Amino acid sequence: MNHPQEPTARPIKILITKIGLDGHDRGSRVVAAHLRDAGMEVVYTPPWQEINAVVKLALEEDVDVIGLSCLATDHLLVPKLMQALRDQGLAHIKVVVGGIVPDEDEALLLDAGVSRVFHPGSSLDDITQTITDLAGPAAVPDEDR
Repeated sequence: MNHPQEPTARPIKILITKIGLDGHDRGSRVVAAHLRDAGMEVVYTPPWQEINAVVKLALEEDVDVIGLSCLATDHLLVPKLMQALRDQGLAHIKVVVGGIVPDEDEALLLDAGVSRVFHPGSSLDDITQTITDLAGPAAVPDEDR
């Protein structure tokens, strides 16, 4: 007798990208590799992405989370990204920001809808756990399936 299998949750899917003009991507590459090793499906873009391109890719790839790396003043573009996601019906996608974000600007990002800001020195395990929590029960790292 065949028993129907329960649907299994798919791996967490995260888009790691940089908007704006800063091209320093070492940190985002390290985080992307760690998340991939943790069982997540990582969509990685090179630096210098435009907001509309990020929104389009997030939609096409059906991501759960967008991770933005900001090392200059690029974090000031994030509220525009958040609005563009809402305009496209993608407000359900969680957004995290990592990098150099002055303390006085963190509230601006959180008020715009960013779920979490990671500052230099944040642990890779904390980043992974936060993304897992944000992605919710429908998506889990491969290693937990």
